[in-house]
Amino acid sequence: MTDLLGVIAASYGVVMALSPALQIRRMLITRSSADVSVAYLAVLEVGFALWCAYGVALGNPAIVVPNVVAFTVGLATLVVVFHFRTAPAAVESD
Repeated sequence: MTDLLGVIAASYGVVMALSPALQIRRMLITRSSADVSVAYLAVLEVGFALWCAYGVALGNPAIVVPNVVAFTVGLATLVVVFHFRTAPAAVESD
């Protein structure tokens, strides 16, 4: 039963880890990351890295896999955030 619960939890963890892709999609549509908190994302990234390390230390893929996915998607989110924070403002012409 414990192994089954681990597989279910890890599978849903991967789904949760992919959810920031929705924020990436939103930023790409709006061409803005002004409403995204970099500090919040940074705190999450540290947590994902720690959980990855813990899962590796335990040899537990049910912990490692979702957190590696979450860390990777989190990095992608930060890349998009910083892309739109440093992008030059659009100039409107009349």
